Amino acid sequence: MDNSKVYKMKLSKVYPLLVQKAQRKGRTQGEVDEVIFWLTGYDKAGLEAQLLRDVDYGTFFAEAPRMNPNAGLVRGVVCGVRVEEIEDPLMRDIRRLDKLVDELARGKSMEKILRREG
Repeated sequence: MDNSKVYKMKLSKVYPLLVQKAQRKGRTQGEVDEVIFWLTGYDKAGLEAQLLRDVDYGTFFAEAPRMNPNAGLVRGVVCGVRVEEIEDPLMRDIRRLDKLVDELARGKSMEKILRREG
């Protein structure tokens, strides 16, 4: 599978789509940001800097300050594929974010989304 198209998508185009998906279901941009911060280690300033630099999605994940060590707990199906079975680490991280935003849009609590419940 050629993942280069996904990697080359501009974060400035993808980010608003993630926010819109959550907002359609009554969630907030702040909650989407919290999910992004949890997964990637970015903070608000870091996310804004990446948006201003107009980086592509691949660069955004490649430059992530610190992928969360609990990211492996993000499991399930996104786009018909089990996240935990994706071999390409970069694509797996991208799909993990998709999965987290899906969970947010489905109304899961932040504690469950951020894997705080044991």
